[in-house]
Amino acid sequence: MGSIYVAIVEGNPHLRSLLGWHLQQAGYRTQQIATIGQARTAFLHRQPTLAIVDSDLPDGDGIELCHWLYQQRQTLILILSARNSEKEIVKGLKAGADDYLTKPFGMQEFMARIEALTRRMRVASAPLYLEYGDLKIDLVQRRVQFKEEFIELTPQEFSLLYVLAQAEGMALSRSELLRRAWPEAIDNPRTIDTHVLSLRKKVEIDPRQPSLIQTVRNVGYRFNPDALEDAPMPAMPPAAIARDRNNGNGHNLSRIAANHS
Repeated sequence: MGSIYVAIVEGNPHLRSLLGWHLQQAGYRTQQIATIGQARTAFLHRQPTLAIVDSDLPDGDGIELCHWLYQQRQTLILILSARNSEKEIVKGLKAGADDYLTKPFGMQEFMARIEALTRRMRVASAPLYLEYGDLKIDLVQRRVQFKEEFIELTPQEFSLLYVLAQAEGMALSRSELLRRAWPEAIDNPRTIDTHVLSLRKKVEIDPRQPSLIQTVRNVGYRFNPDALEDAPMPAMPPAAIARDRNNGNGHNLSRIAANHS
């Protein structure tokens, strides 16, 4: 469940906290949100795997948020609502919800609905890309973009970044990274250190103080997507982009930062 990110958009703070607690106990990663405005801001930055949306929110109709989320086409939606008429249920489902649960409800039923939805997600087709703020990892063409500009990685660097990102913040040992990211068996786990150093030079603002790919003492390495949330990275000036293109050079996040220092 560790890779399933559930956003709870619920106006009632007590219910919001209760749902969050039960989901966390079941192993889901959660985010608690109180309003439509907060939800739109959060979801533009990072789409949840599953959104639980109250139909009656302090700043508007949750059904409209569902319709907006549905247009993003990346999130499963469960509506919670005190509106129990057939007309309202149909309205919610037509707005893009995958399920509709009327209030009041029991926690066992709620968790059963969540499990059913996440089962559906697990059998769905594999994602085409991973996205963390302005960083996009294209899994089909095996390319990485930051603010719509490509970062040039070797095939092995891409595989390493993908495996780390797919772990969603969980630390992976060097032997585990070798098993998942390398096409052939390699006996020397320190090979990982060399490739991590090279990868950091391309994807970190400051490779000497890495925040995106972190070292976990006595374990290995972890991908930290929060680094992209906590420290938004500046865009490369158009003149610098043109200069790099004319020179035929690839650029990376550390160079982006350097152009603003």
